[in-house]
Amino acid sequence: MSDLLSRRLHQLGERANLTLLSQCLHGIERECLRVDGNGQLALTPHPQPLGSALTHPQITTDYSESLLEFITPAEANPADTLSDLDQIHRFVYSKLDGELLWSPSMPCELPDEDTIPIARYGSSHIGELKYVYRKGLALRYGKTMQCIAGIHYNFSVPEALWSLQQQAEGNTRNARDYQSSRYIALIRNFRRYSWLLMYLFGASPALHKGFMRGRPHQLQELDAETLYLPYATSLRMSDLGYQSSAQSGLTPCYNDLASYTDSLRQAVATPYPEYVAAGTKKDGEWQQLNTNILQIENEYYSSIRPKRVTYSGERPIQALVARGVQYVEVRCLDINPFLPLGIDLTEARFLDAFLLYCAFEESPLLQNGECGQCSSNFLKVVKEGRRPGLHLQRNGEQVTLQSWAEELLENIRPLAEVLDRSNGDHAHIEALNAQLAKVADSSLTPSAQVLAALQKGQTFTEFALKQSQLHAEYFRNQPLTAEQAARFESSVSQSIQEQAELEATEQGDFDNFVAAYQASILALAV
Repeated sequence: MSDLLSRRLHQLGERANLTLLSQCLHGIERECLRVDGNGQLALTPHPQPLGSALTHPQITTDYSESLLEFITPAEANPADTLSDLDQIHRFVYSKLDGELLWSPSMPCELPDEDTIPIARYGSSHIGELKYVYRKGLALRYGKTMQCIAGIHYNFSVPEALWSLQQQAEGNTRNARDYQSSRYIALIRNFRRYSWLLMYLFGASPALHKGFMRGRPHQLQELDAETLYLPYATSLRMSDLGYQSSAQSGLTPCYNDLASYTDSLRQAVATPYPEYVAAGTKKDGEWQQLNTNILQIENEYYSSIRPKRVTYSGERPIQALVARGVQYVEVRCLDINPFLPLGIDLTEARFLDAFLLYCAFEESPLLQNGECGQCSSNFLKVVKEGRRPGLHLQRNGEQVTLQSWAEELLENIRPLAEVLDRSNGDHAHIEALNAQLAKVADSSLTPSAQVLAALQKGQTFTEFALKQSQLHAEYFRNQPLTAEQAARFESSVSQSIQEQAELEATEQGDFDNFVAAYQASILALAV
């Protein structure tokens, strides 16, 4: 443990400050495909009883009309966050007419690319913009990649805690810049250590053969329809996922907020030859929002993002530039197909301790090729993290995954202990010990458990469909209370009304709307 971490922990452990840790906020976004009873992609529109995908605050769609996304509010207790997620699932299952939510991250057997439906959001300018953006994603990356699902874990530290540490360290920057710099420092450490999360929680070592669309690959055949890698943890996060020559040169620097936002702003403003050749329109129809490296900043795929809640009509980069970083969004978590919600409280509590470690431990700037080393370690673990004796690179030297993982977990232990003192229980230490057990025995990891199930003679589809059916039964057997159901019904009606009002009051034409949207990011250069 560094001296800096020791000092910060000591300060946090003081009686007057201990309650601050119980004010961290947590939010979860869970994506999942709708499938029919046979495990085929549901080609039906977004179910109307779920409300407007454009305006409903908790139930929307991601890339495809078939790819649902559930969003919880931010809560101080992760148990409440998971309870919120659980209620969304129960409500959705009460409205799915014979359809299921697909249990793993990797998609079901998909129809041909043309058949995969892009999400629709109505006729308002913002609804149309979301649709055209997705058409652009299809043009750039294909639709198949967009059907992968994951879990995003949003986490923030209370501002009073940042203020306390800034004061103790005699830092004289303004509070907003100090807070942003600390979140960026958290992200640097996350880049250093996130390979550990892939080992512990990766749950996609196999996929349906059709996912590859006949492209060359290094995967092995498990059965006639299932491809896998024997020691993989998360093929979802490997280079089988998003492959973009345009984005390959885009490596936003996490050494300060300004360099991060500037690199994304430039990418949204810099033409890319292949996209220029395709054009924004074809036969008068929009194909993509622009011909730049990124259409919008969210197109940049990363395992973690600095975030700030946006105002209506505001872009994510504008919010960050204007008001600084408010929370981080962890984006590399697979859906655990053995869990009805895809995530549980043990995982959430460990994530809290892990993220606090990243936030409070020393975080030097990423220099001298360390960025590349971080990426290399991450990719190595997603493809072969359970390989016995696997070595990673640390400070240019070889170290075994197991020894580094054990060392990291012991470094995280004091954070788990102080969280438990803050909450008056032992839940975080128990969560940490559960991860130590996985490091000692890789068969306890979700990726190993998925492969063990497949090696009993089930294809990927049979396994995933069975889990999806089990989870459907779990949610349907415990319906919402009348009060909870009424609250959801009210939010559905309100969302439909909000979309209708938006469409009824729309002014101007869409081309001008897109031009103004594009100009809003270019103005940040001034």
